[in-house]
Amino acid sequence: MNTLKRHLTVANVLSITAIFIALSATAVAATKLSAGQVKAVNIARQAVTNAKLKTQAVTSGKIKNGTVNQLDIGAGQVTNEKIGTGAVTGKKIAKKAVSPRTIANEAVQTDKLANEAIVASKISASLYAQLVRNVTYVNSESANNNEIAKSAEALCPTGKQAIGGGARVNGELQDVAVTGSNPSSSGSTRTGWQAFARDVEGTPGGNWSIEAFVVCAEL
Repeated sequence: MNTLKRHLTVANVLSITAIFIALSATAVAATKLSAGQVKAVNIARQAVTNAKLKTQAVTSGKIKNGTVNQLDIGAGQVTNEKIGTGAVTGKKIAKKAVSPRTIANEAVQTDKLANEAIVASKISASLYAQLVRNVTYVNSESANNNEIAKSAEALCPTGKQAIGGGARVNGELQDVAVTGSNPSSSGSTRTGWQAFARDVEGTPGGNWSIEAFVVCAEL
């Protein structure tokens, strides 16, 4: 014992102590944690940061439904290639979310419009005034006899104006010719169409008639 004491120095004591500490640390490091040993209660709040997560470790199955909202998505993060085909349905789009700025030029084509989808209120007043609407065809015929000169007038229904018309003679037409075919009017309103014809021989012949017809529409 005295011999041991003679060899004990401060340096020897510190060296031996360091060796024991190193061996103890190695023993702890070598100890492995069994599966499921680390539970949620053992992890401090905010201890698992982005740097601690393995690349692609958080998959869709690990995210609770409805937990990712607008505040969690960075600006420009959801691009076209990140959206699956058919993923964005009508129910997923908020009212008035699609504005003129979000629609590309010429993106809305004719086949994308429902039948009768464009109503009068959606058309500019100047363009609407140029459209032909509610077209009606009207005809009127004179008496069928052998009088030398005849006329007929086809009138448009109330609220419509003539946009075209013509004349036709019927019957024994050997010496009959149309002498006039023009719109009739009241002021600046074209109310119908007039037709005129006569027997060019100037003497009564066979029976014939003159017919006027008019194309009318709302303007």
